[in-house]
Amino acid sequence: MGRPLGGWRLRLYTIIFEADTPAGRLFDLTLVWMILASVAVVMLDRFEAIHLRWGPVLGALEWFFTIVFTIEYVARLACVVHPSRYARSFFGVIDVLAILPTWAALFVPGLHALVDVRLLRLLRLFRILKLAEYVYEFGALGRALLLSRRKILVFLSFVLIVVIVMGSLMYVVEGPENGFHNIPVSIYWAISTMTTVGFGDITPKTGLGRFIASVMMLVGWGTLAVPTGIVSAEFTALRMAPGMPTTRTCHACLTEGHEPGATFCKHCGARLPPLETGIDRAGADRR
Repeated sequence: MGRPLGGWRLRLYTIIFEADTPAGRLFDLTLVWMILASVAVVMLDRFEAIHLRWGPVLGALEWFFTIVFTIEYVARLACVVHPSRYARSFFGVIDVLAILPTWAALFVPGLHALVDVRLLRLLRLFRILKLAEYVYEFGALGRALLLSRRKILVFLSFVLIVVIVMGSLMYVVEGPENGFHNIPVSIYWAISTMTTVGFGDITPKTGLGRFIASVMMLVGWGTLAVPTGIVSAEFTALRMAPGMPTTRTCHACLTEGHEPGATFCKHCGARLPPLETGIDRAGADRR
């Protein structure tokens, strides 16, 4: 997306995209509460009794949140060097989905009927995904998942092999007469059993089949903890790492990601903004 070189665009960029400044932290917290409130309004509006009594109020609140999020989206586009790149990014698309239903119904009157069908209205719930942009822990969890992706893929490959083998075995043991009509259905049973879901729509009838099912339940109970442990280990390693980078930006070379206690830019050597004008220790501590 790119950081602007200076002027009001750089100041606006610092507020919107840098969470380690006092203004940036206040902006993030305000947006978090507004997102939660807007989602609550959408959910409350789906209760018929509440809609009949408070419909106009909820409608006014919906327009208020839509206008605020629209201004936020325009501000984001205005302060980055490449607005089209941000518009195509994940959060840029989420921003559009958060405001599109209300504006679409305004400019295309025929869409009011679609709004009442709920599909277009429920698109507003995409606002909840914007929380990931303002809460650091979401990013930390995403990085932990990214770092552990190979281990998780190996684990999922093992699980896939087990359910295919056990599902095929159950098809041979139980057969169509006991509900295991084909191998895909048997694999479906194996997945639901190994994940300890157990819908009960297909159950083994023979003694050998019940023994196999019992083994799969015990194996599934043990394997469920594996991906959790993998991600937890990576997450802990990230949080314990010294000198976690922040969103502080050097105003000389526009390099982002300096450590909380850094005084000079690690790339160009320029002095970073002093504590009273740009660094929020509380923002760094929340990491």
